[in-house]
Amino acid sequence: MMACDVGVGSKKNVFHLGLSGSSSRRTGVGRVSPPLRLTGFLLALLACLTAPLHAQSTSVTGVVGVSSQLVDRGVAITPDTPTFQGAVSWSSPAGWSFSLSGSSELRSPGRVVEATAEASRYWSLSADWQMQASLLYYSYPSTPSSRVYDRAETSVDWIYRDVLTFGVSAIHVFGGREHQPRGAADVDLHWPLPWNFSLSTGAGIAQSLVAPNSLYNYDKASFYRYGHTGMTWETGPWRVELDRILVERGARRYWGNLSASPWVATISRSF
Repeated sequence: MMACDVGVGSKKNVFHLGLSGSSSRRTGVGRVSPPLRLTGFLLALLACLTAPLHAQSTSVTGVVGVSSQLVDRGVAITPDTPTFQGAVSWSSPAGWSFSLSGSSELRSPGRVVEATAEASRYWSLSADWQMQASLLYYSYPSTPSSRVYDRAETSVDWIYRDVLTFGVSAIHVFGGREHQPRGAADVDLHWPLPWNFSLSTGAGIAQSLVAPNSLYNYDKASFYRYGHTGMTWETGPWRVELDRILVERGARRYWGNLSASPWVATISRSF
């Protein structure tokens, strides 16, 4: 179940350091805390991840990759430009896992456009079904306009044989005028095919984090629908993925430059 995964999806292409959640959820404000507080938390967690571990009881995995764009629930987090992504994850047989990830545009390698921290717990419900509960924190420190997406999410996913995933999320946004919780629901299918290929498709519905026509005002928690469909090829530690990003027409019309590119490609290597 535990795997690092740089992937494009309707939920988070953003890049997703996937422990197994729905790929369609995840990959792209007045802040409640300054960047240094987040930095200290990430450094402390990273120190825990890199401390000496017993190979028999815990594991550390990582992934690095490049995507053509960072997309989060159908919304473009970065321009249509190559983005470097990296992540590290620690997991235990008891079902606990912790992960950190970061992304930056290749043309501005020193500027982080997204950073995430995730803690999750996995349970086996039966021979076919598993469940995962996650707490995630997203930070977008690169520009004032992107910081409206800083948020915390609580998510619960149900997974059938690592093929079908259904998840629901409660979202708290730290920016904007309204701080009422938002909601989202996602379903994803990952179907193996011959010659190391697999089909990936997903759909979701979510409340807008900000008003469609303004980055700084939040007038109504309007719902919009999004999804993706694509193909993945994997060999050893390498993974190549091409996805068609789908967002309902009305949302694209109001978002303008926040609309994601119709196609997003990712190449990554796990270790």
